[in-house]
Amino acid sequence: MNKLTKLWRFLTSPEMLSYLIFGVLTTLINILLAGLLYDVLHWNLYVANTLAWVASVAFAFFTNKLFVFQSKSMAPAVLLRESMSFLGARLFSLGVDTLGMGLLVDLLHWNFWVAKILMNVIVVILNYIFSKLLIFNQKK
Repeated sequence: MNKLTKLWRFLTSPEMLSYLIFGVLTTLINILLAGLLYDVLHWNLYVANTLAWVASVAFAFFTNKLFVFQSKSMAPAVLLRESMSFLGARLFSLGVDTLGMGLLVDLLHWNFWVAKILMNVIVVILNYIFSKLLIFNQKK
């Protein structure tokens, strides 16, 4: 029971709740923009996916920094370290997303929307781990 209580406290903590709210908004930006560009405007899958990533990463950086992990410092050294770490981690997750979308949509012929939602679930989990442990870690 102790493990369940700890898990519940973690999942309902202010940090996790705000991460979920802003994560949902970031995910919506990513999925809807990629879908608009790919499915509606018939852009190339990889161009649509990358442009959606750029927009969602810009939104996610500021919301994660200020509201989720409450890293308020705007000192140039802190901002540079956080933004470069954030970008590096997000480039990794872009690679995971792009490879997954290519595999699922191009090779396995999955529905775009199903593949995009699945890949976003995987990316959100990876991004939380990177942000919590490496990027906005107040102990640095």
